[in-house]
Amino acid sequence: MSDKANPDAVPPGAPGSGENICRKCEGSGRVDGKDCPDCGGTGKVTTGIGGG
Repeated sequence: MSDKANPDAVPPGAPGSGENICRKCEGSGRVDGKDCPDCGGTGKVTTGIGGG
């Protein structure tokens, strides 16, 4: 896994986007006992859907 932020993430409310499970933490919100750097500990990210 990469230490970089989720490359699929888009700003909340962006057209053609939706909430998705974070790939880095698999929805747990934690990585190595700390808040996930990709989702900020929520376990969710906003990503483009349907080619958006």
